[in-house]
Amino acid sequence: MKKFRFANLYLVSVFALLYLPIFYLIFYAFNDGGSMTSFTGFTWDNFAAVFADSRLIIILLDTFKLAFLSALIATVIGTLGAMGIYYAKKRQQRNLLLSLNNILLVSPDVIIGASFLILFTMLGFTLGFGSVLMSHVAFSIPIVVLMVLPRLREMNDSMVDAARDLGANYWQVIQKIILPFLTPGIIAGYFMAFTYSLDDFAVTFFVTGNGFTTLSVEIYSRARQGISLEINALSALVFLFSLILVVGYYFISKDNLSRKQKRAKKVQKEVANLL
Repeated sequence: MKKFRFANLYLVSVFALLYLPIFYLIFYAFNDGGSMTSFTGFTWDNFAAVFADSRLIIILLDTFKLAFLSALIATVIGTLGAMGIYYAKKRQQRNLLLSLNNILLVSPDVIIGASFLILFTMLGFTLGFGSVLMSHVAFSIPIVVLMVLPRLREMNDSMVDAARDLGANYWQVIQKIILPFLTPGIIAGYFMAFTYSLDDFAVTFFVTGNGFTTLSVEIYSRARQGISLEINALSALVFLFSLILVVGYYFISKDNLSRKQKRAKKVQKEVANLL
């Protein structure tokens, strides 16, 4: 009983440490006083100021467009990369590819950002939306690989062998067997890549140009000029959107799980009828 209480107390403490600063920031987004020192009254003016700031709205839309595109491209490449690692003929080759993938995950963002900056400078590539997009795709691919690879390891390879014995070509095997089984991992990888792209600052700070910026870089620039409750309001909106994404991902995962269970029950019934 004491261990159970200690575990609950520990969980409450961790979640409080993580969420209280967020709720504190959101609380002062409704402050009429214009500062975070004292709450003087409730107002929606800070949120109205966000929507009235055309520059901020454009940056917000560009940030989400960047996150959607980079996550989509990284999901396609990462899924194919996970399949390439899993179906590598030699075990040493698989371990080498997986190690190279994991190195990118543990590498500091500052090193990755500086490396891309040097690369784009050497190639004479203009910094802007394209450079930021390629950088976000690059650091999102390893995340997708780690989300998809466990699903490949859980898959029964006999299904692939049976499909090939029945005359299915390589694309049919991928389309009818492998991709449906990998769908939960692919969705998880996309959402992870999307969130990483959405809140990235270090890499974006290095590779963004004068004509393009993201929300994190813009908030950093404005915060250096002084505290503005407009930033609080914007952060509250982004947090709400992230919460909606998490809830949506939960229902999508739940729906996929229920479909998988129904499919398994159907197969069991067919086997029972045959017996």
